[in-house]
Amino acid sequence: MSRFVDPKLLEILVCPLTHVPLRYDEAAQELISDQAGLAYPVRDGIPVMLADEARTLEPHEVKK
Repeated sequence: MSRFVDPKLLEILVCPLTHVPLRYDEAAQELISDQAGLAYPVRDGIPVMLADEARTLEPHEVKK
């Protein structure tokens, strides 16, 4: 299982709901949309950019 996401891919990915850039949480293997309050999973190095697959962030996980 790959724990690597291509940095060039990370530069162009945005949240499908808010269209803002995402931050990558390598330990959790998630792309985080602080504005939407969602964490999109990364499976085998492939981001799953579907809102219904995303996890809702806890208030303490959101960075302002």
